[in-house]
Amino acid sequence: MLRRLVNYLDGKWEGVMIKAMKDFQIPMRVEVDKDTLSPTYGRFTTEAFERGFGTTIGNALRRVLLSSLTGAAVTMVKIEGVVHEFSTIPGVTEDVTAIILNIKSLRLALHTDKPKTIRLKKTGPGEAKGSDIVHDADVTVLTPDLHIATLDKDATLDIEMTVKHGRGYVPAERNKEEGLPIGVIAIDSIFSPIRRVNFHVENARVGRMTDYDKLTMEIWTDATIAPRDALSTAAGILREHLDIFINPEERGEGKPEAGREETQREVNKHLSRSVNELELSVRAANCLKNANIKTIGDLVQKTEGEMLRTKNFGKKSLNEIKEILAEMGLSLGTKLDAGQSHNGGPKSE
Repeated sequence: MLRRLVNYLDGKWEGVMIKAMKDFQIPMRVEVDKDTLSPTYGRFTTEAFERGFGTTIGNALRRVLLSSLTGAAVTMVKIEGVVHEFSTIPGVTEDVTAIILNIKSLRLALHTDKPKTIRLKKTGPGEAKGSDIVHDADVTVLTPDLHIATLDKDATLDIEMTVKHGRGYVPAERNKEEGLPIGVIAIDSIFSPIRRVNFHVENARVGRMTDYDKLTMEIWTDATIAPRDALSTAAGILREHLDIFINPEERGEGKPEAGREETQREVNKHLSRSVNELELSVRAANCLKNANIKTIGDLVQKTEGEMLRTKNFGKKSLNEIKEILAEMGLSLGTKLDAGQSHNGGPKSE
């Protein structure tokens, strides 16, 4: 015990860490409940943890899932004939405050890094819904049945909305930009693609011992991210934040982050590989061939919107490719710098 303490004080972290890890019961895999898995729900179970670690890990993942994943939301609106959010619109049942409240519940997928403008123009009588919104292929409305407003006969509602990427909850004050035209109203934005997260811990058995933890995570999303990808992303965010505590003195001196560099090298190795090496369905493979996408490096630089505009390329093929890329630590919409392109091999012409 004393030797271990001396090692710690001397900064010999590695030996202490190896010994500590050997003393701990570490789960080796995550089981996915395939019977209930859907684009919006996932149930994941892992065991066995040392007593107490199930709650520690479950709570940390839950907090990151709810607060730190990137999503898309409306950040500003411009309603024809309206100067401020406390106005009313002739022939429209809801006032502007109520309309904005409904717009906050709009769930969207944004397939580009750039802000996009979408528009709702409706003439009464009738109900204005999410399905009435006009947009291009870079935006998908996931709540087409969402009620936005009720219009009387001869009433007209014309709304322009700005959609951006963000994380968590952002109040209207932070969405305001300098020099906004009169009539543009910044609104509160809920970017999180996670609708709900539950976790529970129960006893697990290892040999004769039953005082270990079994952790079950339940994740509900808005379909812009698969529950499996959401869990993986949250775990990655936690790992990035905890890395600094491994050999902190070396990090403080600005020494190379060997673990992260090794991970980046592994990722770069994939970039020069041919897409023919991926185990894709015939349809997906043919679509990539027709789009002249030859390497994985070519593929990851495409956005979801660009892929969906490829002839005969649909959501099923998109999800197939996203899942395969995720297994390699890659994703669509990645911007590669010159160094990455070089390390990953020459880009296709």
